[in-house]
Amino acid sequence: LFQVVHAHKPHFMALHCQEFGGKNYEASMSHVDKFVKELLSSDAMKDYNRARVYLDENYKSQEHFTALGSFYFLHESLKNIYQFDFKAKKYKKVTGKEIYSDTLESTPMLEKEKFPQDYFPECKWSRKGFIRTRWCITDCAFDLVNIHLFHDASNLIAWETSPSVYSGIRHKALGYVLDRIIDQRFEKVSYFVFGDFNFRLDAKAVVETLCAKATMQTIRAADTNEVVKLIFRESDNDRKVMLQLEKKLFDYFNQDVFRDNNGTAV
Repeated sequence: LFQVVHAHKPHFMALHCQEFGGKNYEASMSHVDKFVKELLSSDAMKDYNRARVYLDENYKSQEHFTALGSFYFLHESLKNIYQFDFKAKKYKKVTGKEIYSDTLESTPMLEKEKFPQDYFPECKWSRKGFIRTRWCITDCAFDLVNIHLFHDASNLIAWETSPSVYSGIRHKALGYVLDRIIDQRFEKVSYFVFGDFNFRLDAKAVVETLCAKATMQTIRAADTNEVVKLIFRESDNDRKVMLQLEKKLFDYFNQDVFRDNNGTAV
């Protein structure tokens, strides 16, 4: 990050993070505050005399927790920077450095939403959602949206259809965000959406391409009869295993296919 700052010397910098505190956030969230303090006080960032940091750290609130972190740094050379108050519906001048955590639901300087529960695969809560802030720099107004869309929770489900069920969920969630940021509640301005879109290759097409001449063996759990593993073997060549597919496993025998010519084969 500091190398990028040094190389490009941005006047306004937005840093959007997801999964803040890591997968094991109950144990790791304590490291976040140290990271933020070091970032704000670092020598590399000394010319950024104004900052806003929004950290969704309240993992005990399952219906609201998104694990998103949005950082905004303003260079001292920038004059007249304003941030939008979504409650008062007016801009406020940005001064000093402020950090917000735990209380994002009551912070009027942003909009934060977790996707509705029926958007979540199998209706299990995860941490997917978005944070939106609005800025005005020298009379140019724009929204910055930190987004986290759904991943492919299971390879076994992802490869069943094309496009996969997860692609449909991502599409629906992205549409939800876009509808929210251009609705009638506030004046429409330009917007930038960046974060973790969790885009994936089309798993069905990838498997069919990699294993075009293979035969498939299905392994089921003894107790539930649920499919737990797929094994793709070459039809000849001593039925050599080409691909093993499990919920969280994609083990293809020739890894070079993903790297040669920047993965153009897939």
